[in-house]
Amino acid sequence: MQPEGRPLRGVAFVVVATFLFASADTLGKHLALLYAATLVLAVRFAVNLALVTLIMWPRHRAALWQTDRTGLVILRGLCLALASISMLLALKLMPVAETVAIIYIAPVLVMLAAGTLLDEKVGLLGWISAALGFAGVLLIARPGSGLDPFGVALGLANAVLATGYHLLTRMLSRTESTMALMFHTALVGAVAFAAVVMTLGTGPLPGVFDAALMLALGALATAGHLLFTSAYREAPASTLAPVNYMHIAFATVLGWLVFQQIPEALSFLGMAAIAAAGLLAAWRASR
Repeated sequence: MQPEGRPLRGVAFVVVATFLFASADTLGKHLALLYAATLVLAVRFAVNLALVTLIMWPRHRAALWQTDRTGLVILRGLCLALASISMLLALKLMPVAETVAIIYIAPVLVMLAAGTLLDEKVGLLGWISAALGFAGVLLIARPGSGLDPFGVALGLANAVLATGYHLLTRMLSRTESTMALMFHTALVGAVAFAAVVMTLGTGPLPGVFDAALMLALGALATAGHLLFTSAYREAPASTLAPVNYMHIAFATVLGWLVFQQIPEALSFLGMAAIAAAGLLAAWRASR
């Protein structure tokens, strides 16, 4: 008999997942300062692909890669691959906390895009959350904040790509299995970044310790995504959505501990506005 969902367990999964994501962001920034971002991501996605296959192949076999709308599945994987490179390059140029906060404008963009592309009603609460979110980004990226303008642009590009990724996920979830989506996301990223590395070269190669850190980056990201997926089997999205913003809190603490970077007061206010916008959008969706 299938056990009923356990909301507290789902919340715990998301808390751990967001900590793993923030740890991966911090580790990714460290590695991107030393090595080519494409090399770092080639290793990360290769580890992701190996772990997903190792975990899911014994139970699911060929169903692991079977899809109905393969073109859209590959497009979704490309969205995530491009989002990953934009995120890593943004982290290379900006503090971890501010970078992570900016990408959390994505849930608001998903809501607005769904209103345009999927004919979903946005409504007053939706527009209020959008205004809050964009005000938060402006507070973080305001003139005089000291943030690299190109880094801010990369963070916003990540949010746009993540919006496409989430919209495609919503479309494909009706016909594709979660395991197949995870497998093809890892496969597309691994192939894409391996091809780029073979074309452009690796740049400096890591020693044993840094190579182990690259492998750890892939393991952290994979474990975070598996926990995140498992959480939604235990609790509804409306319960888990607020917990996602622990990612910003963990990123702030880890950025301070590892890089001695702490946001200014107005940047904290901007982070709070983005989090409030996301929470309002989630509450609106739950209604």
